[in-house]
Amino acid sequence: MLKLQGRVIKEGKAHGFALVSPEPIGFLGGVDPETGVVVEPGHPLRGQSVAGKVLAFPGGKGSTVGSYVLYRLAFKGVAPLAILNESSEAIVAVGAIIANIPMVDQIEIGRIQTGDEVTVDGEWVMVQRVARRKPPASG
Repeated sequence: MLKLQGRVIKEGKAHGFALVSPEPIGFLGGVDPETGVVVEPGHPLRGQSVAGKVLAFPGGKGSTVGSYVLYRLAFKGVAPLAILNESSEAIVAVGAIIANIPMVDQIEIGRIQTGDEVTVDGEWVMVQRVARRKPPASG
């Protein structure tokens, strides 16, 4: 198990599977506020849902309205369980706070893979690597 320590932006606890993006996320226009699906053209997570995931990405981008998109995601029940950033910025931080989504930054997100089991508990982030199925040997 990997144990990471970060800075609490929004205190809380969460447990779930990671969804990791190597690129920043802009919530306004980048994530459908009704479904939680990433819709930004060309984004590595396009077509995937943030709902019920521990969402890890470098930081946010875009309009201040992105804070309200996070709030709307929570209102609709399709928000991330928690948010992990390398470096938080005001848009995502305010969104996490008003939507009551636990958020920690100063986390090396490159050490987390999509599908890992993640527990967020205050400043601590515990990562359990989930065994990946290997394709059968060709033969």
